[in-house]
Amino acid sequence: MEWERPPDKIREYFRIGAQTVLNSHAEWLEALQSAELAAANMQELADDPVLNAALRRTTEANLLHWAAANVRDPGAPVAANLGPEPLSIARDLVRRGLNESALQAYRVGQNVAWQRWMAIAFGLTSDPDELRELLDVSARSLFSFVDATLAGIAERMQIERDELVRGTHAERLEAVALILDGAPIGRQRAEARLGYRLEQVHTAAIVWGDEPDCDSSRLDAATEALLHGADAQRHLSVIATAATRWVWIPTTVAPDLGRLEEAMDGIPGVRVAVGSTASGIEGFRRSHLDAITTQRMLVRLNSTQRVAGFEAVELVCLVSQDPERADQFVKQTLGELATADPGLRAAVLTFVNEQCNASRAAARLYTHRNTLLRRISRAEQLLPRQLIDNSVHVAVALDMVRWSGSRGT
Repeated sequence: MEWERPPDKIREYFRIGAQTVLNSHAEWLEALQSAELAAANMQELADDPVLNAALRRTTEANLLHWAAANVRDPGAPVAANLGPEPLSIARDLVRRGLNESALQAYRVGQNVAWQRWMAIAFGLTSDPDELRELLDVSARSLFSFVDATLAGIAERMQIERDELVRGTHAERLEAVALILDGAPIGRQRAEARLGYRLEQVHTAAIVWGDEPDCDSSRLDAATEALLHGADAQRHLSVIATAATRWVWIPTTVAPDLGRLEEAMDGIPGVRVAVGSTASGIEGFRRSHLDAITTQRMLVRLNSTQRVAGFEAVELVCLVSQDPERADQFVKQTLGELATADPGLRAAVLTFVNEQCNASRAAARLYTHRNTLLRRISRAEQLLPRQLIDNSVHVAVALDMVRWSGSRGT
């Protein structure tokens, strides 16, 4: 159907509306993202920090693409957005074994965008004829743009899928998915497809980049640092997304996270979450799920920590499931200590972890016992309740602050 150019007055309304979208795009993005993640069959994307961030970037890119095009040439056809963000998520969706049904989330976002756009349109003119024409050309512009963009992403997904099935990666990822889902796949068959022995002790880890275009060499370097001291030839590494590696290390000794943290100083933009150490197929699954839990906690708390092990954060993971209640717990438990000097908080946490034994705590902190006691006395002045009466809650709250990026450092 031929695209008719709207009258100049309608085009001006359209330009003003599109500029309004650009000016408030952050607010729009929050509304669209919330609706998309709440859509049916979107739980996997909502739970995975990397896929979640990729969806957000694509939604923002699409919104800005459409609005900017209508500021430049109001009411004209808007070409599909096939830039790096949508093509990146196409690749990641395929690598995670997801199909085009995941794209329906964008339809939900489209409906939310249309509702917000109608509110703008009703504020631009009260003339029924003008409003009708503005809404007509707006619907044609928005819906055709979304249709074209989704068609482009779907086409790219098919290309990625065709490329994927020609290699061994698809077999590995499929076998891993079956094991993690508890599907009935024979051990020998799974081991043959993975090139990895399942009847042994494993420690799983997730290595991921903060940005979607993270250099794969950095992910490889972080994986090598993680494997330090282990038999690198026997480990399993699977590309989960362009910016994510799933790793299993055959070892009875967990990786040295202190040494790993030092190594990560030279690998910017990459983080590592390490699961528990467990044996057999069930251990393969459980350790990976523990690593995922650790990764999600770091993202949920906006933590600046780049390396975390499940055993160190298990309690924080449980307590922080409800961020609002967790924040209230920290404030009520710590009072002013929550925002006090990090050294003071570390002293209190060490003191409690050493069963309130000042001599042992001072030795761990490499400080004099009297210096530690003065710090504890100072902390007592900041706490709502005496430390001796509430030491367990204080330790948990301090651990949450330590892992959170929103309070202190």
